[in-house]
Amino acid sequence: MFIAIDIGNTHTVIGAYKEETLKADLRIPSTFHQTEDEIGAQALTMFTGKGIDAEKIDGVGISSVIPNLTDIYISLSKKYFHQEPLIVSAYLDLGITIRYDDPKFVGADRICNAIAGYAKYGGPLIIIDFGTATTYDIVASNGDYLGGVIAPGIETSAADLHKRTARLPKVDLHLPNSIIGTDTVSSMQTGILWGAVDAMTGMVHRIQSELQEVEAKKALVIATGGFSKFVADHSQLIQHTETFLVLDGIRLIYDRVYRKGKKPA
Repeated sequence: MFIAIDIGNTHTVIGAYKEETLKADLRIPSTFHQTEDEIGAQALTMFTGKGIDAEKIDGVGISSVIPNLTDIYISLSKKYFHQEPLIVSAYLDLGITIRYDDPKFVGADRICNAIAGYAKYGGPLIIIDFGTATTYDIVASNGDYLGGVIAPGIETSAADLHKRTARLPKVDLHLPNSIIGTDTVSSMQTGILWGAVDAMTGMVHRIQSELQEVEAKKALVIATGGFSKFVADHSQLIQHTETFLVLDGIRLIYDRVYRKGKKPA
């Protein structure tokens, strides 16, 4: 059994793999209000409910965008899973070239998305992660990470609109029947959600246009993250939806590092 931990800005996902198959996953808030013991207890309960023997865990990998939470999950991994975790970073031998000006500034989740997307589909790729931020990660036909785009996430945009205005309410994010809103809530819902879909459409067209200068074929478009299904349901540009792409990337990176006989950092 292998445990992949994706620490995101809003949520943390713990996934349990048996070989290449994800057998169970636990989604919890990325908060400092829970101790490693509370999180560990939740994870063990999840394992028990899915018939997973925690004693058979022989590896743990962590992708984190919150450094202070990383330490909590390192301690948890040692205490509850009895493993020294591998921490995903650009400093590992990833098998690809990261063409960022400074690779250390590429988020671990974006590295995992690129690795997993390329392993499953080849390249070139445009991987869109609809999370706290909406990120676009561009992978070349040879697997190299070319860079990307970072934009506000859908929920982030909605929360900021409410926070920064005196009279606009916090709204549930679902589409009303008409694009033309007849009240404040429906006007905000169409603006936030259709605005996100149309912004994604425009961004993908711009990226595809630039990529055509260096790639022989058109990039495949993959969506992941919390709003990926919603956007995929409302756009023909999304060709594949992968819910657990970061977790898959963690597993693949761990396998590569250990296959080469290196110790986790």
